[in-house]
Amino acid sequence: MMNGSKLLEGFVPDRDATVVTRILDAGGRILGKSVCEDLCFSGNSCTSSTGPVKNPHNPTRSAGGSSSGSGSLVARKVVDVAIGGDQGGSIRIPASWCGIVGLKPTYGLVPYTGIMPIEKTIDHAGPMARTVEDCAALLEVIAGYDDGNDPRQFPAVPHPPYSKLVNDGIKGKKIGILTEGFVDVEEDLARVVRERALTLKEAGAEVSDVSLPIHMDGLAIWTPVAFEGTYQMMIKGNGHGYNWKGSYDLPLQEALAGAYNLRPFDCPLPVKIVMIFSEYMQRNYQNKFYGKAQNLVQHLTREYNRILKDYDVIVMPTLPAKAFKLPSKEHSVYETLKLELDMIRNTAPFNATGHPALSVNAGLSEGLPALPCGMMIVGRMFDDLTVLQVARAVEKTFEEKPQ
Repeated sequence: MMNGSKLLEGFVPDRDATVVTRILDAGGRILGKSVCEDLCFSGNSCTSSTGPVKNPHNPTRSAGGSSSGSGSLVARKVVDVAIGGDQGGSIRIPASWCGIVGLKPTYGLVPYTGIMPIEKTIDHAGPMARTVEDCAALLEVIAGYDDGNDPRQFPAVPHPPYSKLVNDGIKGKKIGILTEGFVDVEEDLARVVRERALTLKEAGAEVSDVSLPIHMDGLAIWTPVAFEGTYQMMIKGNGHGYNWKGSYDLPLQEALAGAYNLRPFDCPLPVKIVMIFSEYMQRNYQNKFYGKAQNLVQHLTREYNRILKDYDVIVMPTLPAKAFKLPSKEHSVYETLKLELDMIRNTAPFNATGHPALSVNAGLSEGLPALPCGMMIVGRMFDDLTVLQVARAVEKTFEEKPQ
């Protein structure tokens, strides 16, 4: 298990992740391990030690990260479904740019046991598929409590039969088009998403605009958690650190400790930036801003919950732009970092709060190259079913009115 990195080249875990065991027990076949970004810390598909992953729709563009290989393999029909990890958008980014379905489930719904963590308060694992029905079927298999192995989980986790209920329709559902989610979004992408959302009226839903200004601060709230938390857990804590009840992956900790000591320069650029930034912040400000950010996460969560009392889901473009170009050696460090991290302002807030968030293709952009435009659907905590039902309704608009 390389986790996309030279640091873990040759590492073989001593057990399967819980999600893998559940897939095998349900009759699924594991065909292989997909490529992911180096230490899963890039939204582009350019940092993996094995090389870049190209967009299935245009080879000069990114497939999205960090679950880049999973998105590409599903889109290319090499596999039916795949697993992705998501700390800032890493399921939804490749889903959006590859034109498939990717669900970041409610925090704690799917166990993270046996998966290399980044930061335990924002770690999510979830299903990626070509269809919403397949996504629902995979979620049904991998969701549920893991006997205390994963401290991210709650013992009483609702787990309805998603695959049996995903086609129940959305008549009477209230859908809010989040105004702030469209700020500084490419014009054609915003138009495709809005027009697709409005077609849900034909399925019996009520669709209207809704505003929540604090959404614009969501990325800033997420950033200290993701940076300083990652530094403490994934880097200084060798993948786990301290202070949690649950399963510790001792072989992984040992492998990471050796790798960080012997090969620190092999860390990818985004992780090096996290290390420098976080070390500076902690030496000079202790963990003040991490703590302040986590306090603000509680406020952000309550604000999303407030509008989700009136709306069953809110929708917006998954990302502010269509698939970025892959970076080249000609790009500066600053330009490369923008290409790797400058697409997560709509996705990252929901890693901090834990709300279920799914990306489904809303259509293709006009002109050449025609690229997928992802719509993100966000629902109430542990109401992943409604998110899937709305995504299925979006999918049906293509079946009824093919483009």
